[in-house]
Amino acid sequence: MSMVKLSKIITLTLIFFLFACSDGNNATPQPKFQKRMIQDSLMKANQFLLERDSELIQSYIVRRQWDMKISPDGLWYNIYKKNKGKQLKNGDIVRYKYTIELLDGTVCYSSDKDGVAQIKIGTSGKESGLEKGLLMMRTGEKARFILPPHLAYGLIGDMKKIPARSALVYDIEILEIVDF
Repeated sequence: MSMVKLSKIITLTLIFFLFACSDGNNATPQPKFQKRMIQDSLMKANQFLLERDSELIQSYIVRRQWDMKISPDGLWYNIYKKNKGKQLKNGDIVRYKYTIELLDGTVCYSSDKDGVAQIKIGTSGKESGLEKGLLMMRTGEKARFILPPHLAYGLIGDMKKIPARSALVYDIEILEIVDF
């Protein structure tokens, strides 16, 4: 079953539960057991999606024979070209080359086509997984990150090239920290 179809089924199931547990009168609070039932259903759905994302990512890593680590929040990473440059930190404005792919190999964005990127770490509004990964790096280093959907664009994608609930594979090279 495709991830899109699975996501739609889960979404429709959750909507059904929300309406089925409601008496239609918004002024009347739902009984505690109904709220708890909805919360439990949402927790189970989220857990299922996290486990499925992890399985897909692990399979991708095995097929490529990459040696990757995972952070406590689910970011997969491998800094494959080390450097003794300056460690990146929140507030740094960083310029970097990148390629963003889906797990099926589709290239969504690339600095070769779209130009070198620049962000201020911690305030960029970019994917949280990207910022977490950047904080592990130094200038001049190259790394791969795999961002599960919850650390990327989540349920809706970017409304352009990245579909809903997509894991992203970043290949990134830190060029410099920009001084202003």
